[in-house]
Amino acid sequence: MRKPITVVAAATLAAVLLPATASATPGSGVAGTILAQKTIGQTDYTLREITIQPGGYTGWHFHDGTLYAYVKAGTLTHNLADCSVDGVFGAGRAFTEKPDQVHIGRNLGATPLVLEVLYVLPKGSPLSEDAPNPGCDF
Repeated sequence: MRKPITVVAAATLAAVLLPATASATPGSGVAGTILAQKTIGQTDYTLREITIQPGGYTGWHFHDGTLYAYVKAGTLTHNLADCSVDGVFGAGRAFTEKPDQVHIGRNLGATPLVLEVLYVLPKGSPLSEDAPNPGCDF
């Protein structure tokens, strides 16, 4: 006669056998204002001002298209999914973000970081898509 499986045993078995659900990493200290939006053909263009407070971060995410950014104030530390810093951008600097590249933007400085960002995305795409922390300790 087989013994019935207990609830605890069933939960333990499920935790071991089922794949883990990745959870997004929400941002902190980030605010954004859309300045302009236009769709031309199958492409959405959105101009947005983003402010990240000292110690704030965007959360891990990616975009479905290319972003063009300009740092108006402060300094952005930009990390890729391998945890490397692929750029530290101060006021007056411009940079781009490639499509589908998981990354996080952080303000490690003492003053607010202000970015002007042009999103060039496939029509109907969200401005960004959440991604789980790839294992970085920050």
